[in-house]
Amino acid sequence: MLRSHLTRLAAPLRFLAQRDFRALGRVRGLTGLLEASLQEARAAGAPVGDVRLLADALEATRGASLQAQTTALRRLAERVQAEAAASRPAAPAPTPVVVAEPLPRPLARHKAVAVPAAPRAARPKKARNSKAPIPEAEAAPEPRTLSIAPRAGPLAVPLRRSGVRINPRLLVALEKKGLTRVGDILFLLPRGYEDRRRLSTLRELVPGVRGVTVGTVRAAGEVSLRPGRRVFRAVLSDFTGSIALTYFQTGPWMKGRFPLGQRLIVSGELRVSPAGREMVHPEVEPAEEAQTPGVHFGRIVPLYPGFERHEQRQIRALAHGIARDASAAVTDPVPAPVLRRLGLLSLPEALARLHSPLDDDDLAALDAHQGPAHRRLAFDELFFLHLGLALRRQGVKTSPGVAFRVDEERLSRARGLLPFRPTRAQERAFAEIARDMGRPQPMYRLLQGDVGSGKTAVAAMAAALAVQDGWQVALMAPTEILASQHSVTLGRLLKPLGIEVALVTGAGPAAERRRARAHVASGKAAVAIGTQALIQEGASFHRLGLVLIDEQHRFGVLQRQALAGKGPRPDVLVMTATPIPRTLAMTLYGDLDLSVLDELPPGRTPITTRVLAAKDRPRVWSALAAELARGHQGYVLYPLVEASEKVDLLDATRGATELQAAFPKARVQLLHGQMGPAEKDETMEAFRRGEVQILVCTTVVEVGVDVANATVMVVESAERFGLSQLHQLRGRVGRGTAPGQCFLVSGFTGGLDALARLRILEETGDGFVVAQRDLEIRGQGEFLGTRQSGVPELAVANLGRDQALSAVAAEEARSIAEADPTLAWPEHAPLVRALEERWEGRLALASVG
Repeated sequence: MLRSHLTRLAAPLRFLAQRDFRALGRVRGLTGLLEASLQEARAAGAPVGDVRLLADALEATRGASLQAQTTALRRLAERVQAEAAASRPAAPAPTPVVVAEPLPRPLARHKAVAVPAAPRAARPKKARNSKAPIPEAEAAPEPRTLSIAPRAGPLAVPLRRSGVRINPRLLVALEKKGLTRVGDILFLLPRGYEDRRRLSTLRELVPGVRGVTVGTVRAAGEVSLRPGRRVFRAVLSDFTGSIALTYFQTGPWMKGRFPLGQRLIVSGELRVSPAGREMVHPEVEPAEEAQTPGVHFGRIVPLYPGFERHEQRQIRALAHGIARDASAAVTDPVPAPVLRRLGLLSLPEALARLHSPLDDDDLAALDAHQGPAHRRLAFDELFFLHLGLALRRQGVKTSPGVAFRVDEERLSRARGLLPFRPTRAQERAFAEIARDMGRPQPMYRLLQGDVGSGKTAVAAMAAALAVQDGWQVALMAPTEILASQHSVTLGRLLKPLGIEVALVTGAGPAAERRRARAHVASGKAAVAIGTQALIQEGASFHRLGLVLIDEQHRFGVLQRQALAGKGPRPDVLVMTATPIPRTLAMTLYGDLDLSVLDELPPGRTPITTRVLAAKDRPRVWSALAAELARGHQGYVLYPLVEASEKVDLLDATRGATELQAAFPKARVQLLHGQMGPAEKDETMEAFRRGEVQILVCTTVVEVGVDVANATVMVVESAERFGLSQLHQLRGRVGRGTAPGQCFLVSGFTGGLDALARLRILEETGDGFVVAQRDLEIRGQGEFLGTRQSGVPELAVANLGRDQALSAVAAEEARSIAEADPTLAWPEHAPLVRALEERWEGRLALASVG
């Protein structure tokens, strides 16, 4: 069977692999799973290869590009697959047994794995000198069914039994893409639209832009690009010129599609190649069949994701027919008075218009998913998101919880633990938290603040209130370094109350781990601080009353639920240093009460940020040398631990060697996630004590690391990181009285767009502004992690763009929830069904968010 450190990864890696790792940016909690697996592998003395693969994957998920993450996780998936194959009993045979179960899709390019040796499969080499254009569909996104698609009723009828005539090959292709029901097609979101109301001449076609034209076939046949590589190419001409139509599949049937002298209407993107002007895999239709507007020409037509250009015609015809015939079977769950009040289309109208836009619809709005039909569908997604959050919030507030005894004496004692005077924002947040803790209903609050705003101090005061009343406190942090730092900080702050703080992690000597767990279980330790070890089997509490989650976006909803489940409905305070504009926070975390730390403590100096090219690196080292001469310290951060053959990026291991040579009088130390816990702690302590002047690191220092004497942060290959992550990283400096400097060194592999993106950090130090721009650039799935928070995924609505629509949807949802808290009114029955389908049972996770 699979070794235990690989078992927990088998299911998520299989899920990712089946989607060719396209879902990687939307999957949350993976870093925590990798971290737990790596700890277990090291503790169990697992093979070096397993440890290395796990460490590489963990490091990649902490800040590398999606490409680098995919590479690392694919290698790990191969290892898990090989381990699973080796663990299956081999059928008797004189030759090595070949794995009968097919490899997941992204691994299908590899050779079969033999048992029992299970060597890593070799990748096929790329063909040399391949200059042939890549068909558009190879980069096309996967088909996506709208999140509001019903899962029951007439639209749940399988396509095979729907009575609709479908080409068998298309039916097989649809099933492979998970489109198996009538509703899947009706609710399939087009990725864009194409204007076919006017035909262009061949001369009017613009390279890089899709166009529709008509011409006569002058030549057609197979063409040899090089030995062993043949394509089909037809020449189309009109009175203004000619273009080539190129297809990568060849055969006798292709010539039949292009009879000489036939007039054809073609649609596709014009490209300029060494062979001249050409369209690759265009749609083609006989000109005489398109004399009047129809499904494919003479109107604005939808383009569907996951299908090649030559497949668009079939899927478009199918979607058009189903939208025409099946829209009447759609029940509109949104009350009619709401639709009339807001001037929204009915759901059947919106779906029909999604697949068949009107002639006067704005093409740019359609392409941006902002047409009238898209607006209605976006409203549905946001309305049901807010309605579910409103009901979840009611469930939390009506459940019995811990009512802490909060009086002025205890409040004063908690405030007195801080060695400084709290800011007005900290006082306001603490007052809100204390008020919630004194109520019999469970607290469920989000504490949001920019880097360095003092969230830990507020959490310490809340912990003091709980402990004074005889309850225990659990604080879960995403990394061992941060957990260890919190243990030191809270231990120092709570010492005057005689409170024991236990550090519970998966690392360290077994005897110490057992002792920490025993003290927590018996109640001797009133505060337990740790990583995911707090929620593992065997970890228990004597009387858990308050749960603190630091950097909550690093944890999945089930992990937070597991910790909260260790006590009798404890109060929950989740914290994040990723600033989110308030309107967005109320959308994503609508069932939490929100406290915002919107000011920095006195003494925090502004951080100067500079974006530089690699050729300007000497200027960076000069600035670092000047700070070292003043007795200060600096971080130099790299995206990789070691050099990789897969990506051409600088790595921390090589960087540490080069920096030591460049700064011979300074002590340079390496810190990364592959190091053991003791070694990491020792390195950080040496840096805190000032014994290390330059800390060469990876994103392991992204959150929580606090060294007041560090004044310089250098980030290599900065274009590989998100803006919010870079903002977090630069927050590691300027934490003392000396001003901080951050240098973002970029190779600008993303071109001018990457440069413009990084310049945002030069222009503002406001984390909320940075977060808003990061959201707009990266999209809500990666930035906010809607799956992470246990809310439905959005397909049409965009939380960054549709804030006004979200506010309207929230108001309508709140009105309904307040008037009919249980949705018992007969007219609300469609709402109940829609909520059950769209939230898929996640409303039960109300206690953790």
